[in-house]
Amino acid sequence: MKLLVVSDKVVELLYSPAIVERCADVELVLSCGDLPYYYLEYIVSMLNVPLLYVHGNHDSVEHCYSGAVRTEPGGGINMHGRLGVYNGFAVAGLEGSIRYRPWGEYQYTDSQMWANALWLAPSLLRYRLLTGRPIDVLLTHSPPYLIHDGRDPTHVGFKAFLWLMRVFKPRYLLHGHRHVYNPLEVTTTRYESTTVINVYPYRIINTAAEGE
Repeated sequence: MKLLVVSDKVVELLYSPAIVERCADVELVLSCGDLPYYYLEYIVSMLNVPLLYVHGNHDSVEHCYSGAVRTEPGGGINMHGRLGVYNGFAVAGLEGSIRYRPWGEYQYTDSQMWANALWLAPSLLRYRLLTGRPIDVLLTHSPPYLIHDGRDPTHVGFKAFLWLMRVFKPRYLLHGHRHVYNPLEVTTTRYESTTVINVYPYRIINTAAEGE
């Protein structure tokens, strides 16, 4: 499966007709959040492929000229707390960041994210029992604890993600949240059986080339 995975920043190349050539063979778009809904809609309309997404901590209500209020991109599927399978490719999702202020949507304490992970776990177990294989992607906004995260209160990762990787062994954990400006910063890490990738601002990933 060839994936276009986006997060946190509008990329001019992708928000232009050039995306058709750049992403010609992409079969599925994944979003790790913190992106305008119009941007995601443009991408999938140009590529004519499905969109699976989770919300980031900066996602918010968008007010349209018509007066309508939107809380999600049109045509996409919100994967938070659920597992979906597209053409045999299994994706589960967990939205949001660590809670760093008393208000704000899509922010969770560590305990709350543990609850989200435990809610998701039966679906992951059921898939493993039925198919004999792990899911392909755990799609998140935040990174796991101590993997690509930060020590500031806004960017600390979630310990529950480490548990999910140890127990359910997804092939990939794809996340955003941490903006990367230093080309020497590590953005791909192997943890147990899972390849963890900070996709900021976008990555094209060919899972077939890596043993699908």
